[in-house]
Amino acid sequence: MKRPHSCDPLTYPSLGRPSVRLPSAPAGRFALPAEPAARLGCDAVGTPREHGAKIMNCLPRVGCVFADELRWWWIVPAGSDIGVTWPPSTSYAVGARLERSVAPPTDAPLADPSWRGPRPALPLLIHRPDGDSPYTPPLPLYFLVCRLAGSVPHWSPGVGA
Repeated sequence: MKRPHSCDPLTYPSLGRPSVRLPSAPAGRFALPAEPAARLGCDAVGTPREHGAKIMNCLPRVGCVFADELRWWWIVPAGSDIGVTWPPSTSYAVGARLERSVAPPTDAPLADPSWRGPRPALPLLIHRPDGDSPYTPPLPLYFLVCRLAGSVPHWSPGVGA
């Protein structure tokens, strides 16, 4: 599918895709397909479900994407959080591992309230790339997520250099 060169994610129509059930994975870790290989390590960026199709339609390239009833998870190279401030509406999973083993008290304030309550075992793979990389490019993803969240992109030049 040819991707648009320019689009406004706030007005782009939604996209319905079927889910693909994966074999069980180690507790809390996304089960990436063997091919394409994730040679750079991987992290995952979780976005609100209602933004998922808009983001997918606007990106020039999309890697592996997982989804559950609350979030779409985009596989990005490890360290894609270094020097940038992801909007509060996103979740960032280092090592593409969802930490759900310790539930916070129900009265504890959460940066991401979607973690409260019962969750499925793991999100399902809904998009597998055609190319040789499992990654969604993190910078275009970051700018789209910021646009949808109404956040100003913020990064720290020289961090991690």
